[in-house]
Amino acid sequence: MKKNSGFSLVELMIVIVIIGVLAAVAVPIYSNNVMKAKMSEADASLGSIRTQLRLYYGENGEYPTATDAYVIGESWHDIKTGELTGKYFSDSSYTITSDAKTYTITCDAGEILTSDRTLDETGTLAGGLE
Repeated sequence: MKKNSGFSLVELMIVIVIIGVLAAVAVPIYSNNVMKAKMSEADASLGSIRTQLRLYYGENGEYPTATDAYVIGESWHDIKTGELTGKYFSDSSYTITSDAKTYTITCDAGEILTSDRTLDETGTLAGGLE
């Protein structure tokens, strides 16, 4: 007598369904974590710029005046060319709008985030996922 061994079609279909369900759950979680990593890169650079603005404020009693100016190339900070460049964003991604009392630093979303990421003088981060 010959003994048949192996998996039946029903058993293979059950395994395929289980793998499909796991993939359907894992892909959105992975995509969300990738987006959070991109926002973290932007947040780190926004924080560095904020530190330089706070130093300027401490020395001068007011923030530098700028209207949608690129951060790199301005004289009010010690950030060198290339220091804000990461995997997803470059030096030219960051702009500032400020007057003597307030500021908003913006990271241009480009094709990386769904909206611009901003940081203001109160420390409020906004944008990125909307």
